[in-house]
Amino acid sequence: QVQLVESGGGSVQAGGSLRLSCAASGGTSSTYAMGWFRQAPGKGREFVAAIIWSYGTTYYADSVKGRATISRDNAKKTVYLQMNSLKPEDTATYYCAYGSRRLLPRSSGEYDYWGQGTQVTVSS
Repeated sequence: QVQLVESGGGSVQAGGSLRLSCAASGGTSSTYAMGWFRQAPGKGREFVAAIIWSYGTTYYADSVKGRATISRDNAKKTVYLQMNSLKPEDTATYYCAYGSRRLLPRSSGEYDYWGQGTQVTVSS
């Protein structure tokens, strides 16, 4: 069993920045990938970014490409999402996801564990 704890959400004005963190604990000996998804009210969960743990390969949604950076700290088993130039449309609950086997990084159904979510609100 893997536990994921997200932090770093909050309220910012458009153009601001936030860094989200997600710490994994428990059975994390075989991490394949970790990712971030988001869900706005009334909408489905959408892919934001993912990182393949061993190689550091990263993937981004077009909507955040150039504004977001996903990174990892293997010693801390933590993944980060740096979001810059935030827009009101980035407002959502952001979820961390963990996958222990080879997966399609952009597909939410491929991940094994999920965090509780952290709220990001961007005001205009």
